Amino acid sequence: MPLSRRQLILSGLGSTLLQAKDRLSGLRIGVTDWNLRQTGKLDAIALAKRLGFDGVEVSLGRKIAESKLPLDNAAIQEQYLAEAAKQGIRLAGTCLDVLHVNYLKNDPLGQKWVADGIPITRKLKARVMLLPFFGKGALQTRQEMDYVGDVLREIAPAAEKAGVLLGLEDTISAEDNARIMERTRSRAVLTYYDIGNSTNAGFDPVKEIRWLGRDRICQFHLKDNPNFLGEGKIDFPGVMESIASLGGFQGFANLETSTPTQQVDADMGRNLGFIRRLMEQTSK
Repeated sequence: MPLSRRQLILSGLGSTLLQAKDRLSGLRIGVTDWNLRQTGKLDAIALAKRLGFDGVEVSLGRKIAESKLPLDNAAIQEQYLAEAAKQGIRLAGTCLDVLHVNYLKNDPLGQKWVADGIPITRKLKARVMLLPFFGKGALQTRQEMDYVGDVLREIAPAAEKAGVLLGLEDTISAEDNARIMERTRSRAVLTYYDIGNSTNAGFDPVKEIRWLGRDRICQFHLKDNPNFLGEGKIDFPGVMESIASLGGFQGFANLETSTPTQQVDADMGRNLGFIRRLMEQTSK
């Protein structure tokens, strides 16, 4: 009589086989509200659920009123939680998109928004808050990177206490991200690894994901814009294999994909289907 899954685990006889089959069992596929064209809108939750995603990444907003982020509102937060519960879907993370306006690398307001975003992210049970560094806010010099590391060292204890991870999304190397993380001296500051951004910046995501390892990555963005996934230059089978090699990564990979045909439902469904099939193939 074949052994059950539990018996295999307890006996240790099937540990190798189970590990191979479960390499991607902890990976969840979400989607960004902005790529659903529902930036900062509650409707993104129902749409993400209808399309088959496991979660939706929520924008915290850029239109500041009375020195507060748009989602720094208890009533709105309760609406998000209620809608997520109704739809049976996770809030896969938050994006502190105001850092596209107040750059964390040189604007004191950036530090305030990070501090303000932590309790919002905790309230939404989203676990990860993305900190973007792009455009004029992109990290370019060692001095800028050191400054960000020092700023986050001051804020990180609050994130640790809240159980929130601060995710660095940028266009610098894995090694430079690791140096920033080390400078913060905090387990709450990790890399938010964007496959497309890294590729466009000249880095190899397959190698960098393996180099960073499971404990230095909090979340992923999957994209190969302006193409459909699997039809551009990025080696997605290799990317998925590198994620699988992390040894039980638990968390979200969020699609930040464009819509080549301008049909959100069809294009997002197509990209999601590609990733689901690739995950199944990689897990075999």
